[in-house]
Amino acid sequence: MKEQLFTFEQIHIEVARNASDDFNLFHDKHKWLQITHNPFKGPIVLGFQLNTLIEYQMRLYREAHYEDQIIADKQLRFSNYQTIFVNALRPRQELSLEIKKTLITTIPHLTLTNRVMIKSQNKTILLGYKKETQTPLFLGDTDLSNLPDLNTVADKTLVPGTDYFLMRKWLQNGNVKNFLSGSLVEQSDYFDELAHFAHYPEIFPCSLTSGVLLEKAQLENHDFKANPMVYTSHDISVDRFLIKQLKNNDKVYILVKQLPESKNNTLNNTSIMLRTYECYGVLDNQEILFRIKLNLVPLEEIIKNLSLKASKN
Repeated sequence: MKEQLFTFEQIHIEVARNASDDFNLFHDKHKWLQITHNPFKGPIVLGFQLNTLIEYQMRLYREAHYEDQIIADKQLRFSNYQTIFVNALRPRQELSLEIKKTLITTIPHLTLTNRVMIKSQNKTILLGYKKETQTPLFLGDTDLSNLPDLNTVADKTLVPGTDYFLMRKWLQNGNVKNFLSGSLVEQSDYFDELAHFAHYPEIFPCSLTSGVLLEKAQLENHDFKANPMVYTSHDISVDRFLIKQLKNNDKVYILVKQLPESKNNTLNNTSIMLRTYECYGVLDNQEILFRIKLNLVPLEEIIKNLSLKASKN
C-alpha cells in the first residue's frame, strides 16, 4: 500500500490525553520541561494515538480489499496489534504510515497479517503487525472466572487474593469522539446521531490503561519527573464481538498486574530490564473486552545505554 502522510498538532495531543485521562508529563505542553534529562525537546504523541491511527487506516484497507467480509465469514473474532516503539514522535513532524500487503495463512489457524510501519524525518517511529484471528494472540490463556465480584472491590485497590490492581472506567461517547479526532480519525465513521448508530473503535478502551498505570504509580509515590518511564511495546488483543456491544456509560473494570523484573526480560538484548504489565478490560459479566501486554523502561536507562554506545563508537 502506498505510504500516507499525516501530521499531529499539539491540540491533537491535548484532546487525546484529556479524553483518555492520560496525565503523563511527556505529553504536557508545559510540564515536559520538568522531566529530568528529557531528550525529546517537547511534548510527544501518545502511543495509543498512533495505534488508533493504524486501526482506522487498517479498517479502510480491509474495506477496500473486501477483507472485512473474510473476517466476518471466517469469524475472526479477535483484532490484534503488535507494536514496537522505536522513536518518539513530536507534533508538527510529518509522518508516513505504510501498510504492507495482507498475508493470509491457514496453519495452524486462519490469520490475516499486515506489517505496518510509521516513519518521520527518515527515522522509524513504530514497527508492528496487525493480525486478525479466531482466538486472542496475547494473554489468551488467562482465566479470570475465579475473580470475586469486581463491583464489590474498592476502586484503586488490589483485588483480594490476586496481584491485580483494579480501577473502574466509564465509557463516554464524547470522550471516544474526541480521542478519534485527536488520532486523525474521521469520527463520523463511528458515530452518527441522526442515523442512530454508535460503533466503538477497538483501541479507545485500551487507551484507558495508560491512565490506570499512572494512577497506580502515583499511589506508589512514583516520581514522574525524576524517574519517567516510556513504552517500548504494546501487544493488544481486542474482542470484536464485545466491542460491538459497547454503548455510552458502560463500565469497564481495568485490571493491571506487574510482573517481576528479570534479567531474562530485557530491551533488545541490552542489560535494561523491562517492566512488564498484563492488563485486561473486563465487563460486568466478567467477559474480557481486551488483553494487553505492555513493556516500559526507565528513560534514564535508555539514555545511559545510548551514551555507552556513543562512547564505544
